[in-house]
Amino acid sequence: MRASSSFALLLALPLALAAQGRPGARPAAAGPNTTQADSGGGALPNSALSAFRFRAIGPATYSGRIGDIAVAPDKKTWYVGVASGGVWKTENAGTTWAPIFDSQQDVYSVGTVVLDPKDPNTVWVGTGENNAQRSVSYGNGIYKSEDGGRTWRNMGLKESEHIGRIAFDPRDSKVMYVAAQGPLFSEGGERGLYKTTDGGETWTNILKGTRWAGVNDVLVDPNNPDILLASTWQRHRHFFGYLAGGPESGLHRSTDGGKTWKQVSGVPNGEGRIGLARSPSHPHVVYAIAEAGGQRGGTFRSDDGGASWRRQGSYATIGLYYQEIFVDPVNPDRVYSMDVRTQVSNDAGRTFSALGEDGKHVDNHALWADPDDPEHLLIGSDGGLYESFDGGRTYKFFANLPLAQFYKIDISREAPFYLVCGGTQDNYSFCGPTRTNNDNGIRNSDWFVTNGGDGFQSRVDPADPNTIYAESQNGGLTRFDRRTGEGVNIVPQPAPGEPASRFNWDSPLIISPHNRTRLYFGSQRLWRSNDRGDSWTAISPDLTRNLSRPELKMQGRVWSVDAVSRNTSTAFYGNLSAVDESPRVEGLIYAGTDDGLIQVTEDGGANWRRIDRLPGVPDTSYIADIVASAHDANTVYASVINYQRGDFKPYVLRSTDRGRTWTSIAGNLPARGSVHVIAEDPKMKGLLFAGTEFGLFVSIDDGARWQAMRGGMPPISIRDIAIHPEMDDLVVATFGRGIFVLDDYSALRALTPELLRAEAALLPSRAAHLFMQDSPLGGNGVSFQGASHYFANNPPVGAAITYHLRSQYRSARQQREQREQGLNRSGADVPFPGREALKAEQEEEAPSVEVEITDASGAVVSRFDGTNTAGTNRVVWNLRWPGVNPVGAQQQGGFGGGGGGGGGGGAAGGANGPRGGNGPFVVPGTYRVQLFKRVAGQRTAITQPSTFEVKLLPNAPVTVADRERALQYQRRAQELQRVVLGTNAVMAEVSTRLDALQQAVERITKPTTLDADVRAAIARLRGIREQLSGDNTPGRYSEPVAQSLLGRMNRAASFGETLGVPTQTQQQQLEIVAREFPAIKQALDAFFANDLARLEREAEAQGAPWTPGRRM
Repeated sequence: MRASSSFALLLALPLALAAQGRPGARPAAAGPNTTQADSGGGALPNSALSAFRFRAIGPATYSGRIGDIAVAPDKKTWYVGVASGGVWKTENAGTTWAPIFDSQQDVYSVGTVVLDPKDPNTVWVGTGENNAQRSVSYGNGIYKSEDGGRTWRNMGLKESEHIGRIAFDPRDSKVMYVAAQGPLFSEGGERGLYKTTDGGETWTNILKGTRWAGVNDVLVDPNNPDILLASTWQRHRHFFGYLAGGPESGLHRSTDGGKTWKQVSGVPNGEGRIGLARSPSHPHVVYAIAEAGGQRGGTFRSDDGGASWRRQGSYATIGLYYQEIFVDPVNPDRVYSMDVRTQVSNDAGRTFSALGEDGKHVDNHALWADPDDPEHLLIGSDGGLYESFDGGRTYKFFANLPLAQFYKIDISREAPFYLVCGGTQDNYSFCGPTRTNNDNGIRNSDWFVTNGGDGFQSRVDPADPNTIYAESQNGGLTRFDRRTGEGVNIVPQPAPGEPASRFNWDSPLIISPHNRTRLYFGSQRLWRSNDRGDSWTAISPDLTRNLSRPELKMQGRVWSVDAVSRNTSTAFYGNLSAVDESPRVEGLIYAGTDDGLIQVTEDGGANWRRIDRLPGVPDTSYIADIVASAHDANTVYASVINYQRGDFKPYVLRSTDRGRTWTSIAGNLPARGSVHVIAEDPKMKGLLFAGTEFGLFVSIDDGARWQAMRGGMPPISIRDIAIHPEMDDLVVATFGRGIFVLDDYSALRALTPELLRAEAALLPSRAAHLFMQDSPLGGNGVSFQGASHYFANNPPVGAAITYHLRSQYRSARQQREQREQGLNRSGADVPFPGREALKAEQEEEAPSVEVEITDASGAVVSRFDGTNTAGTNRVVWNLRWPGVNPVGAQQQGGFGGGGGGGGGGGAAGGANGPRGGNGPFVVPGTYRVQLFKRVAGQRTAITQPSTFEVKLLPNAPVTVADRERALQYQRRAQELQRVVLGTNAVMAEVSTRLDALQQAVERITKPTTLDADVRAAIARLRGIREQLSGDNTPGRYSEPVAQSLLGRMNRAASFGETLGVPTQTQQQQLEIVAREFPAIKQALDAFFANDLARLEREAEAQGAPWTPGRRM
């Protein structure tokens, strides 16, 4: 940045600009000093999307489901495998965390994490959650890192989908066993117990699974590693049902390293899931917890390494979500079982009792006990990670893991500060800000709960953000009043004699776009309320196929109602799963069902038209989302998921005749990754977003072509999308990584082929809001809360300037190096460029892009460097005039400085202060931005100017007139401060020159009085300086110091904390400085011209060594 630049924020940020027309640009051919932007292969070049960056906003208030925990021998390095959020690592026992698995695309679900027992830097991850709950996702095999998680390799078993456990041979950690459960939703895949003897390079299935059964767990005997125990598990889940066991489940033992196997008696074979655990202190003691029908399940123990078993008691859990046990590292009779509430047995599994959950979330899945202190526990639950140092009596919660599993969200309509509200898996429904007006970011304490249970769809009254509708599982609908904290149950009730309501686990709820007090809510019927849920009317018959769930086939046949855990934790079947009303036509409503129907009414529910076939979509597939177009009354979009049949294809369709006919628009979406949600841009027809199992995609041509829009988001399931109509923000709900916000994506609307061909183009800028950030914690970021304090970043305050460069501007050296790379690749000679060319390269100024801001009168307000990258770029202007601090000088004070007292003149308000050493804020109004390039020393305009607005907040405590008056004063104060600070810097420079001169004259050997003259000059300068800076002698003795002129100047210019008008005191201080400073300036000028010049001439004449500032 050059000296003329203001101190502006230059940040790579989420792309954000409102559509205000497409500004003109001067097209030009790419010159030799440019590098062309890539053309990509889709509707837009990849570089056109490069500046669209998502901002993670958490929260970490309730975290999310932890699937596994691995602790290194140093006990401060931990790894947690997240059921739907990758792998996280801490190297300081949980003070800070980092996601280390995000580089692996198309996988985010983790079942197990283990460390190589001989090398804790070698980490193994089995992907695919190892439970069978309704919300699990699938994986793509086993991964290995040899550098503590920095890099990863997929080591195979990609068709396993769910890994149960990984175990090592203690003699050689290259010998490993992997329990592959296999697909949950379909038959086949890689199932069984896989063994490697070469560290995962090759695998052998040594205990083969069947069509529906895989291996759930495996243990290796440390005393004789050829003895193995493995449990097989037959299970199957579908939207309509769940089967937890079958004849192929059981416990197996091998004594020859897996060459041969024998089914073990004494435990219930042919039933459900069996979890295994071995006592670390007594390896011959092994426990099994078995799920079975009737009273056949329970807890079992072996005292001979698994050869024989006895039933200890009837306690067991449900295998779809728990069924994991752990043995105390010291006491072989103390056993922990993961359950809704962690259970513990102190009598070898005969009886169990709750460990204690005070202050802790329930639904537990993973446990680690310190081998040196068994009272020290780590427990992973649906609510995140907890630590106990007293055996579970009290817990510490790690509120810095943002792993919330959101199902659905909605947003309020205020601007620029608005709420996002949503429901999460087992962690309530709650709301929080998408940004705050403070520099401590978005904190966990900013979020508030609106409903309990598993949270699902929330809706915010578009005219009253204090009224929030929040839903829990199976239709538990509440109207929440934020003002009072009251929640009113408003679930519609069937009339006497009517069938019971079948609500979806995630029941659809909308507010009519035509009447904000009208709600639509779906069970198997569609309900309407015209009074915010106080009363309801069913406006449809049963809109589903109403199939008989007990008669539906699983694993190819109909099973007994007494089959193991039949349909446990499975939603009611035959209900509405998606509803939308046309924004253009009142009463045009679309309803989708979980059994594959779309129903349409064009008269508010009086008549319904059934659509039971969608082209290319398997019958009875789940209708995940329906979106009635805001642009065309006849157009509607639908996304359909069928993954619970093992069909992971994307199904996205469009109808242009109100659902009578449909066309697939899945196009080039990845073949593996269901589409959960569709969103339509409300301002540009054909601009669509698709939330898939592994990320977000965008189309600018109505679904003909799609492009991944990662923007810094990890691979994660996108479950819902909300668009703010004024801010043009894209708010995304993920299932495992919380909420992400793309601040103002509207520049997408302007990225036309014509614009991309221009040398440079400014994209439209939305209005910037001018406000002063608060500091509720007393400092920015974590303030003094410690590194474990979680917060999410706000977007920076300022005007986002977004532009597209067809090419990067390159220096002569960069051009030469590029040419030489091509020659080297072809094996050709690389010519010597010549010494003059090399010299010119060394002297050439690096090419740059400059951003210039002017006000309505055309006066330049700010200039600063932008980014010089081919593609879309973004910088942020901080809405300030340039600062006046001396450049290249150590200088106290500055615009916005604290003022301070006494002779010191106050603390610096420059770049070291919390507000930055910038100039005053601008006045709200219209501004223009223009881009320039500086290449080979020449500055040239590359775009025409584009306008944008700067606004105050709607509730701002100041007016535009206040700001105009304040700026008039501040500009006057700033100009005087520029001279005062410059004069102070000159005094410091002259003092340095005199000190050097004093040392130099001491080396003159001939008689001279120059030494005395220099000392006298130093004293005179000190006197002048004290007139400006004051005498700080009393301060050295802890006495008050008289206010200095420099201190008065800084007080007069201390506007870093307010946008308002100056105080009377400030104005008085400015008048004092204006009156008294000229005499000081005159005295310094005289000293500089006379005393200093004379002394330096005499020093040169008498042969003194050179000193700074003196000509020879």
